[in-house]
Amino acid sequence: MALASAYAAPPALSGDEFLPPRARWIVAAAVMSAAIMELLDTSVVNVSLPHIAGNLSATVSESTWILTSYLVANAIVLPLAGWLATRIGRRRLLIAAILGFTGASFLCGIAPSLTWLVTFRVLQGLSGGSLQPLSRAILLETFPREKRGQAMSLWGAGIVTAPILAPMLGGWLTSDYSWRWVFFINLPVGLFSLFMIRMFIHDPAYLRRRGGKIDGWGLGMLAIGIAALQIMLDKGQEDDWFGSHFILALAILALVMLVAFVLRQLRIAYPLVHLRLFRYRSFAVGAALGAVLGFVLFGSLVLLPLYMQTLLGFDPIQAGFWTSPRGLGSLIFMPIAGFMIGRGFDQRKLLLGGFLTAGFGLWLFSRMNLQTGVWNLFWPQIVMGSALAFTFVPMSTLTVDPIPNPEMGFATSITSLMRNLGASFGISFATTLLARRQQFHQVRLNAGLSTQNPLLRQRLALLGGALQHAGVPAAGARLHALALLYAGLLRQASLLSYLDDFHFLAMVFFLVAPLVFLMRRTRYRRPAAQPQAE
Repeated sequence: MALASAYAAPPALSGDEFLPPRARWIVAAAVMSAAIMELLDTSVVNVSLPHIAGNLSATVSESTWILTSYLVANAIVLPLAGWLATRIGRRRLLIAAILGFTGASFLCGIAPSLTWLVTFRVLQGLSGGSLQPLSRAILLETFPREKRGQAMSLWGAGIVTAPILAPMLGGWLTSDYSWRWVFFINLPVGLFSLFMIRMFIHDPAYLRRRGGKIDGWGLGMLAIGIAALQIMLDKGQEDDWFGSHFILALAILALVMLVAFVLRQLRIAYPLVHLRLFRYRSFAVGAALGAVLGFVLFGSLVLLPLYMQTLLGFDPIQAGFWTSPRGLGSLIFMPIAGFMIGRGFDQRKLLLGGFLTAGFGLWLFSRMNLQTGVWNLFWPQIVMGSALAFTFVPMSTLTVDPIPNPEMGFATSITSLMRNLGASFGISFATTLLARRQQFHQVRLNAGLSTQNPLLRQRLALLGGALQHAGVPAAGARLHALALLYAGLLRQASLLSYLDDFHFLAMVFFLVAPLVFLMRRTRYRRPAAQPQAE
């Protein structure tokens, strides 16, 4: 209580004045609880879709709009968080976002039909879109520059592990309780976050509210462009991409609207998104690398559980459990990365090592087979988790290092959008490449299924004999043996397509790793030692 009362009316922070260490971590806990709650909801619903579809009398295909609607609404608000904070105040925006997100979660939990559930998911996405960038901006501003590595290690632990643990949490709540608890679980977390933010978060003195006319044209271009792009990425593989007139129209609409938005933002005096921040080289390179990180991280997070379920026979909860070691590795190594940054290690070298180690972890996945055991899945994920710690933390600090504090909210909005768009592209690309390579390998392996092939005839004879011995009539034994052989061929084609996908993602990390040296090295001045009291 003493800390709360002392913090209730904090002095204006400017220059090199910062909160005492204990108060910084209370602020971190306040903003992290809200950000993790929102991030979990991005993927926790995935495993519940079949249950939701059955309960609400909808098809699984129709129920995917539960995911799409949330992602679209979330992506629209992400780049606007910094601008909204200047209009209504950061603290007010956070409180409004948490209230809206928590209320929408309750409405999702009691939704009587799929239409209402999709509507409430839109409200949830619109409310929660500003939580991630604002939380990160507050963390970066609360800690001195030389302590930002510690702040980002905490932030990274939540951001990296939340989407990994979300499927397991969603599977447990759905199987043991009901899919509605996937949304109700947000209520206590939301109330806790609301209490913490009301008590401990205050707007800094340099965050001045701006009035004036709202750029309605720019807002409309951004909303339409982001929505069209997100729907295109989410539905592209399902509709055969540009073979569909609907997907083609979305692609053209997204391109026209986003290009027009960028041109308009560069010309007006008070833009919604501060694109001029890309003049800082470290920020531009870091934002691009953040998109690559989202591309590979979320692409691999989609592939691995699918591999476990389709080829190794895991159920969804088992697949979620054996995906979690990646989060364990991140939790262990995030504090180490933050400590090394605080000790003055060149963050670019840490980032280079993180990318190369993550690429090695993905390369290990590309060596799997149909007899892969759980421990063969465990260790590559520990490698990936440790690599992500040394990737996420230095990238987060290097990217925003040159950004002035008054611009921090705009900067984190842009980097959050880049990471989310990278994740959307990564998921779409990984699933599309998987389908295309499976077709390629199936055709290639089919070429060997010729009756002139002596090995094939020998294998069919052995299978046919075994089936006859098991009681299958001789007339159907050969056809049954051929069907079994073809099923094995399909499994092999599927396996090879997964390995190709992991190999490609590993190569992406290896290729972008040298780009880290385009960022400027951060040099922190250690504060002068305080004189000891007599």
